[in-house]
Amino acid sequence: MSNATQSLAGTRITSLLDANSFVEIGQGVTARSTDFNLTETKAPSDGVITGYGVIDDKLVYVYSQDASVLNGTVGEMHAKKITRLYDLAMKTGAPVIGLVDCAGIRLQEATDALEAFGQIYLKQTLASGVIPQITAIFGTCGGGMAVIPSLTDFTFMESKKGKMFVNTPNALEGNNTDKCDTAAADFQSKETGVIDGVGTEDEILGQIRSLVSLLPSNNEDTDNYTECTDDLNRVCADLANCAGDTAIALSQIADNGEFFETTADYAKDKVTGFIRLNGATVGAVANRSEVYDAEGKKTETFDGSISARGARKAADFVTSVEISSSPCLPARMTSSPTAAPGTPVTFRKIWSQQMLPTTGTLCPRTSA
Repeated sequence: MSNATQSLAGTRITSLLDANSFVEIGQGVTARSTDFNLTETKAPSDGVITGYGVIDDKLVYVYSQDASVLNGTVGEMHAKKITRLYDLAMKTGAPVIGLVDCAGIRLQEATDALEAFGQIYLKQTLASGVIPQITAIFGTCGGGMAVIPSLTDFTFMESKKGKMFVNTPNALEGNNTDKCDTAAADFQSKETGVIDGVGTEDEILGQIRSLVSLLPSNNEDTDNYTECTDDLNRVCADLANCAGDTAIALSQIADNGEFFETTADYAKDKVTGFIRLNGATVGAVANRSEVYDAEGKKTETFDGSISARGARKAADFVTSVEISSSPCLPARMTSSPTAAPGTPVTFRKIWSQQMLPTTGTLCPRTSA
């Protein structure tokens, strides 16, 4: 393990992977550009550590951006390391995990850096539906880098330091960070539908490990099972009492009571996530009329109608489950009488979104 992996970027990798499993690739790569005196600036590993390792004995490929090297900005060689990692992941059929802390494009490299972003986007789209792609945002994720989380399957964001934006909040007309911090994890998780989980660095790394253990390694992986240690014949005595909050209900029926919820803060009238049934991973989609906190107190209620955001959330999740060849469990425990009331334009939007879960239309994740 090189000296580069002793940086914060390297520490994140070693904390994520099984002990002593990380193998670095491209340690000697550095910036090629000589413009704007870049030759005088040290750029070890060109600001990104790449390699592979295992999580619970499952092969994964990882890149981690180093903000201490040119602010983690993306340049030509930086991007080449990431795209090469994607090539290897596609060849071996293993997930790619990106640990992001990046100020965006490296301006000193101009059009070379712009082309570099395009190459990363291309590799992501080619890998979509073939291997799982996971992104964790620990610092800045600005400019062109903000497109990358939207192209991945699952995204996590550090609650305090994480910032994701194409334009900063202050660049929006009539807005500032005090009024509405559109780059913050709170806004991104509740309003965009891109963020699956928010927490501290340790919490996020733990969530990624849990998610990787649930997901198949690729779209042809049919051996994604674990030994079931739960009693298949146990009675879920409290199931009727939690019918309003289906996130709790799903945890009741899952092996060992474990439910991994995705986009938990977005469109809370729908619940999406993964459970294991008899050791097999199953995607679950359910409508919800009540939300309870960890202390058992009711925090939100819904009337059971289907919202446009809820339909979009379900559609995006069904698509991600469908392309991974995992089964999907629709759980309907509360009444869902009709669409939410509104103007004719609102109705049109709602019904267009409602059609997506039934058709399994392939589409990128977008806010609704």
